[in-house]
Amino acid sequence: MKIVVTGAAGFIGANIVKGLNARGIDDIIAVDDLTEGDKFRNLADLQIADYIDADDFYELFAEGAFGDVEAVFHEGACSDTMETDGKYMMDNNYTLSCDLFAACQERGTRLLYASSAATYGGSDTFRESPEFEKPLNVYGYSKLLFDQKLRRDIGADFSGATTQVAGFRYFNVYGPREQHKGRMASVAFHQFNQFRAEGQVKLFDAHDGYAAGEQMRDFVFIDDVVAVNLWFLDHPQARGIFNLGTGKAQPFNDVALSVVNSLREAQMDKPLTLEQALQARLIEYIGFPTALVGKYQSYTQADLSALRTAGCNHAFADVQTGVAAYMRSLVRGVSKGA
Repeated sequence: MKIVVTGAAGFIGANIVKGLNARGIDDIIAVDDLTEGDKFRNLADLQIADYIDADDFYELFAEGAFGDVEAVFHEGACSDTMETDGKYMMDNNYTLSCDLFAACQERGTRLLYASSAATYGGSDTFRESPEFEKPLNVYGYSKLLFDQKLRRDIGADFSGATTQVAGFRYFNVYGPREQHKGRMASVAFHQFNQFRAEGQVKLFDAHDGYAAGEQMRDFVFIDDVVAVNLWFLDHPQARGIFNLGTGKAQPFNDVALSVVNSLREAQMDKPLTLEQALQARLIEYIGFPTALVGKYQSYTQADLSALRTAGCNHAFADVQTGVAAYMRSLVRGVSKGA
């Protein structure tokens, strides 16, 4: 089985390669742009058949240069929600995706692609339906426009496609292999580094009707994201746009406390309650940034009805379980000098 993973040196892409390897699949064409050379680390311990630069791949794939490809996991994109260059964003996230879709349909290749929960933006309902899609930035719009094009071209349920097409609206994903993402890395990753450097983690103060640290997101562990992607690989009849989150919103306070207690456990210290962590100043609240006013989702929670109707009954880790596993991975990396 030959598989293509675009964005293969990125966070989700590299973890999908890892998940495929765990199944014994290594006939994988990895596609990425390694201008940021340090991203090679995400692939260095994995097995692939070939690496193709993103500038070359799309045209070559359309021409059939890679022979029969079973499926493309399309994770390549500009994922910086603060990026304001709309032309760059649309070229990367919309135009290339449209070209890839057309080529996959022509070649009979399945397409499993990354959409985003940013398509919902200012909505308070997170269901895969147009009335709830209200992006707050050009990143969210670029992802939504591709979803909309597919709905027009192959129907709302994607039933008009010649082969499987499925899009995943990722919520707040965290986990190993995101170290290259800078400001776009997860809250858990930044808090790990804050705690090591400063002995505390920082959260936004009260904002948008939420108490300090009580803004809520649907935080989803990367292992669960990979598991769902691979479920769709196993079920080619499943098509459409699907939320990929846990279905349970949790406050940022839960993430912070899980980070603190996981790192305390590594030092053989006892776990604390939130109140104890605040009293010890291990968690601190800071003012809400002016630059994020009107551009920030204070609450997200994936509606999993469509995913469950498709037959995917994967059980997702909660924050406490996922963050603890992630912190153990980061601590091992530090101990090895990674």
